[in-house]
Amino acid sequence: MIPSPARAALAGIGLVTVTALAGCGTQTPEEKSGGAIAVDAGDKACKVARTAADAGTLTFEVTNTGSRVTEFYLYAEGDRIMGEVENITPGLTRRLIVEVSEAGDYQTACKPGMRGDGIRGAFTVSGQADRRVDTDTKLAEAAASYQRYVNSQTGALVTKTGEFVAAVKAGKVDEAKALYPVTRIYWERIEPVAESFGDIDPKIDVREDGLEQGMEFTGFHRLEKDLWSTGVRADSASIADRLLADVKDLQARAKTVEPSPLRMAGGAKELLDEVATGKVTGEEDRYSHTDLWDFRSNVDGSQAAVAALRPVIEERDPDLLSTLDERFHAVDVLLEKHREGDGFALYTELTPTEVKELSEVVDALGEPISQVAEVVAGQ
Repeated sequence: MIPSPARAALAGIGLVTVTALAGCGTQTPEEKSGGAIAVDAGDKACKVARTAADAGTLTFEVTNTGSRVTEFYLYAEGDRIMGEVENITPGLTRRLIVEVSEAGDYQTACKPGMRGDGIRGAFTVSGQADRRVDTDTKLAEAAASYQRYVNSQTGALVTKTGEFVAAVKAGKVDEAKALYPVTRIYWERIEPVAESFGDIDPKIDVREDGLEQGMEFTGFHRLEKDLWSTGVRADSASIADRLLADVKDLQARAKTVEPSPLRMAGGAKELLDEVATGKVTGEEDRYSHTDLWDFRSNVDGSQAAVAALRPVIEERDPDLLSTLDERFHAVDVLLEKHREGDGFALYTELTPTEVKELSEVVDALGEPISQVAEVVAGQ
């Protein structure tokens, strides 16, 4: 039986908080003072107008001047992802708002084609800034609530992954297939958390077409291919053991980092981007076709991040909150049309019209979600 995903808080974490927005809307304090950092993201160059800043809220205006879809990242030491904006199509400008509270050496990176290590550049942050959670009681309460949620979700992920791994190692293919989408529910809810650590996400969730030179195909999708396509292989058991070890590593690391409200808001938008670029296209679970389970979990995570921040949004922009409620409801209603028992229809059972409907309702939700971080930041 595949249980319905529960509603709960979700988003990324870290000393840095971030959100990616469209190139219009309310200006940040930096923009008002002419201090936004322009980024010219081309196919062969990543030109960052300024490579040093004081600690606090930074704004990057990223324009794709190349011919391929690109991404922009801010990395800390060890390739820990502090902030990112994805799916910047040619000619588009998107904005990355990052709250950096600690001085340090960082790196910027443009990723034309959304692959590889990217075109890197040094970026230095000086001084120290107060975190928003230290100065706003409601934001602190939201962060504390989210931390409890992260702990509960990583715990459930470890438990379910253990059951899935046991089934794979015992050669119980049907049982493993049934557990696969159930286990991924907990992963998809907290994927921005894993991405913030940099090295864990590729180990757990890389797709075969996303492998870089020298990378080994491991994690959920390698086992998905074994179960639905090639058949269980000689090394499937060892791949399963490594998956469980990586999930436990994620659980341990997640306990060490305090969530930040702006990153929560950014994570809510990132999860909808995940839906738009992977789940609604059927690319994510290409062997099992269980993409709608992931879709549901991503949306639930985004919805719950907003729920954690609800008192702040309600106080500062009640109209935005009403819009979010309406558009989340529209997504919920449409997804329920595709429910089968405790799970969902396979992606291959969807008609082109149904796929288009799902894409449109997610796009409609993405615009107001992109405004949440500005509200949290008090802009």
